[in-house]
Amino acid sequence: MFRARVIIIRNHHIALIKRQRDGRIYYVIPGGGMEPGETPEQTAIRESREELGLHVAIDRLLARVVFHGKEQFYFYGKVTGGHFGTGKGPEMTGKYPPERGTYTPVWIPLKEVEHINLFPPSIAELVSNAAQKGWPISAVNILLDE
Repeated sequence: MFRARVIIIRNHHIALIKRQRDGRIYYVIPGGGMEPGETPEQTAIRESREELGLHVAIDRLLARVVFHGKEQFYFYGKVTGGHFGTGKGPEMTGKYPPERGTYTPVWIPLKEVEHINLFPPSIAELVSNAAQKGWPISAVNILLDE
């Protein structure tokens, strides 16, 4: 199954999902699994709406990650509307069982990304580097399962 995620930057902050599960706190880029008939870009747009309550336009692909044989696409998105924190996806409205933990949309200052547990670490590094040097010119390929 393919997954798609969207990196959204606004006022030197990045939109993330704060996860609390099994006594751990960590952060992920908003996104999820592709539904039948969707492109990765459409998935990232839908997931942004479901998880954050934001409408986005995809600017470009930043990274393609292969994790345990499954592809994940990380896009750079620009906010075109919506209201942060109003996502209506099942994970945001309490429709997942409690053992799945909590999902909270948050804005984190870019300068703090290197100090939080952002998963996967390779994407955290990409975001931290971008905060200092800008985004890579072409999409980065990352293999995490070997």
